[in-house]
Amino acid sequence: MIIEKLDLKHKDILFGRLKKVGTMISEYSFANLYLFRRAHNYEVIEDNTEIFIKGITYDKKSYIMPTIPFNELDIKKVDKILREVDYIFPLDYQWIEGIEDRYCVTSNINDTDYIYTLEKMSTFKGRNLHGKRNLLKQFTEKYNCTIKPLTEENKKDAIMVVEEWQKSLGEPPEETDFYANIEAIQYCKDLVICGLLYYISDKPVGLIMGEELRYDTFAIHFAKGVKGFKGIYQYIYNSFANMLPKRYEYLNFEQDLGKPSLRQAKSSYEPDLMLHKYRLSL
Repeated sequence: MIIEKLDLKHKDILFGRLKKVGTMISEYSFANLYLFRRAHNYEVIEDNTEIFIKGITYDKKSYIMPTIPFNELDIKKVDKILREVDYIFPLDYQWIEGIEDRYCVTSNINDTDYIYTLEKMSTFKGRNLHGKRNLLKQFTEKYNCTIKPLTEENKKDAIMVVEEWQKSLGEPPEETDFYANIEAIQYCKDLVICGLLYYISDKPVGLIMGEELRYDTFAIHFAKGVKGFKGIYQYIYNSFANMLPKRYEYLNFEQDLGKPSLRQAKSSYEPDLMLHKYRLSL
C-alpha cells in the first residue's frame, strides 16, 4: 500500500479515472481535489489496483472517497474502510439505493452542490429571476465590457481581480477560497481548467473559471467580480452560459460551505437541483 499527500503528479492516475465516474458531484474532479488539498488534508491511497482519496470534511470528520462508482466496490472492502474512518463520502444517491438498511446514510446541507440548467443561466427566464434580468440590463446599458479567454499572457490580470475581490471582503484570505483561486490561475493548463476575463475600459473587473465534470455538466470553480460594478455577476454568469457549447445541460456552482452570504447568493438563482452528497457509516 502506498499513501502520499495529493500533489500534481497524481494527475496521471486520477484525472481520467475520476472523469469515468460520471457523477455531477463536484469533488470528482482532479482540479477540485488538488486546489482544496490543504483544506481537506487529502492523501492518495494506492492499494494494489485500487485507488482511494482520504480526507477530512469541513466539519472535521475523516473519510475515504472512492475513485470509481461506489456501487462497484466489494461490500467487504466497504466494511473494512468504514472500520478505519468516519465515513465513505461523497456519494451519489444512485450508488446507495438498496443498501440503506445495512449502513447509516446521512448528508450535510453545507456539502450540497447547487445545480442550474444552462438554459436558465443563459436567459434568466421566469418571474423569480426578474431581478437578475434587470441587473443584467443595467450592466449592459452602462458598461462596454470586453471578454477575453484566460491565457498565459493575462494571468496577471486574473490575479489582480482575485486580489481586489479579496480586499473588498474584509476577511482573512485563509477563510476564503483566495489561495485556491490563485493556484487555479497559475496551474490552469495543468489542471485542465478554462476561464474568461472581463474588462471595462481595459481594467480587469471579473473572472470565471471551471471545467467539464461529465458530458452534460460544467463545474464553475470560481467566479469573482470587482466591487462597484453593479450587475457584474449576472453578466459573468449569463455570458459564460451563452458561450458554453450547447451539449452542456447543467452548471454546477458547487456548495455554499454553510456561509450565509454564499447560501443567499446561490439560492437567489433558483437552483434546479440541490445535489446532496451522502455519507456512509456503520
